[in-house]
Amino acid sequence: MSGATVLYDAPGPKARIRNAIIAAIFLAVIIAIVVYVVVVLTDNQQLTAEKWNPFVTGTTWTTYILPGLWGTLKAAFLSIIFAMVLGSALGIGRLSDHLWVRTLAGMFVEIFRAIPVLILMIFAYYLFADYAVFPSSQLAFAAVVTGLTLYNGSVIAEILRSGINSLPKGQTEASVALGLRKSQMMRIVLLPQAITAMLPALISQMVIALKDSALGYAIGYVEVVRSGIQSASYYGNYLPALVVVAVVMIVINFGLSSLATFIEKTLRRGRRRTEVPHGEDVDLGAMENIPGVGPR
Repeated sequence: MSGATVLYDAPGPKARIRNAIIAAIFLAVIIAIVVYVVVVLTDNQQLTAEKWNPFVTGTTWTTYILPGLWGTLKAAFLSIIFAMVLGSALGIGRLSDHLWVRTLAGMFVEIFRAIPVLILMIFAYYLFADYAVFPSSQLAFAAVVTGLTLYNGSVIAEILRSGINSLPKGQTEASVALGLRKSQMMRIVLLPQAITAMLPALISQMVIALKDSALGYAIGYVEVVRSGIQSASYYGNYLPALVVVAVVMIVINFGLSSLATFIEKTLRRGRRRTEVPHGEDVDLGAMENIPGVGPR
């Protein structure tokens, strides 16, 4: 059939008319909902210029939004770094040849991956307070970073493990045949390839850590959502304040996603350039430069 595709038959005239009618009805419903929301907000004077004026003055940003944004970025950045380190250790531990290492790493991952982040933050907050681990001014910050690190580190460990397990078995077999130790095989062969494969999932977890930092509101941590609500309490403009906070978070998350896409493309281009052309011999003599590898 000339009008058929590989996966489905192209719709006929009646089906196209029906699809167009459904799409038009759906679009009309969406427009009606938007108009209704705008009318309600206008009646409640939520869209007046005076509600938005505070956000065109510098004092609102320097007093509320920017300090809160700095708190969000600071907590998210540190927790992501710590979570990457913790997740790498746990992920490699779950692939260890030693049963006790696999068991301990697996128990850690399953426990902290199952506990809600807010519970981890509250527990860390009171634990640090009872034992005076941190100054009172840093308690909330330390609790937020600890909760985000434990949870996201456990998730990253699973991402790392699945990324390594997704690689072809030939990679491991070739590494063993070349005489690489387990640590060398992970560092030289498996991890560079796994990182490229799991980069989108890692960036998604970073976005989650950034958003979850807002849970620090429950223990008094000053982040961008809390700052936005404080601004709204002062100016009496809750809707504009939340919209501004949402736009700020969307811009940051979009930047992270764009960065992930750029890094992934760069890594893939680098891997394609280093691939050995088909039919050419590999110079195994270069492998002698790897410590522990060479003629036996």
